[in-house]
Amino acid sequence: MNPVSQRQPAARGIPPAGPRSEAERAAKPVIDFDRFRPTRSSIRARKRHNLFMTGLIALSFLLALIPLASVLWASLSRGARRLNWDFLTHNMSGVVGGSPTATGGHGGILHAVVGTLEVTAGAMVISVPIGVMCAVFLVEYASGSRLAGAISLLVDVMSGIPSIVAGLFAFSMFAAIAGPGTVNGFSGSVALSLLMIPTVVKTSEDMLRVVPTDLREAAYALGVTQQRTITRIVLRTALPGIVSGVILAIARVIGETAPLLIASGFIASTNPNLFSGRMTTLPVYVYNEFSQGLAVCGPGSAEGCVAGIRMERAWAAALALIIIVLILNLLGRLVARVFAVKADK
Repeated sequence: MNPVSQRQPAARGIPPAGPRSEAERAAKPVIDFDRFRPTRSSIRARKRHNLFMTGLIALSFLLALIPLASVLWASLSRGARRLNWDFLTHNMSGVVGGSPTATGGHGGILHAVVGTLEVTAGAMVISVPIGVMCAVFLVEYASGSRLAGAISLLVDVMSGIPSIVAGLFAFSMFAAIAGPGTVNGFSGSVALSLLMIPTVVKTSEDMLRVVPTDLREAAYALGVTQQRTITRIVLRTALPGIVSGVILAIARVIGETAPLLIASGFIASTNPNLFSGRMTTLPVYVYNEFSQGLAVCGPGSAEGCVAGIRMERAWAAALALIIIVLILNLLGRLVARVFAVKADK
């Protein structure tokens, strides 16, 4: 007999493989799935519970909309009347009380709009590169290390710093560098950047962690360097989220008043130079107009004097600030959509 073709004998105690007998199939437990089928009462209870939770969520949504709708309605109803072309193209130079100016208006916010845009842009130039590079270091280079934990702790501490402390720090720093009493728009940008950096770091870090690790590994497998992988793949993929974080940081600081009162001051004329002289922003303008109260329009006042002009200017400036924030959000979404990675259809 050929030993190759000879079959090995079956091991002792192990039955030969073959079709199962009728007794073995009959001993197999049979699961009664009808026992797990929901009853009509349980289905009705689930529907009632689902309806209750849906109504509760909808009610919470409506309650959250009440303050937002109230703020928008108050700003529109009280600020739209004074928000015109003359108000947008003139500053407060030569404005006395509630008397009209030579152009027929009652002053404007041109200097405050210029100051707001320049101070916020300066804060973005400082905070966005620092915040994004810090997030890249935490995620790509020092992930899980003690240094990364220490930096994350410092960022969390910075996010809780009161805004007036940031203004005092910027004022003290420029007083030490350029001399006592130095107040300019760039000092306000430095103060706002201290408030923006934590938000940019945390949002950018979260977006970078969302990028799949497979993208990095695929790039490394093709011989791409880490620096090029980060700049061309990781950051490009996370760009929409990073832009959203930057917009959130801008919305966080564009309405700050206390640090800018200390660091940038107030001026009635338009100052386009960010690095020299006082500069007014819209939040400071609103605070200054509101704090002065009613104007004096007694006997001998000029014709067309408006006693409540300061309150009207404050509401109109607040409405202009809301519109600027809306425009910045739309521009940010447009940038994120243009530079986002296009998915193949």
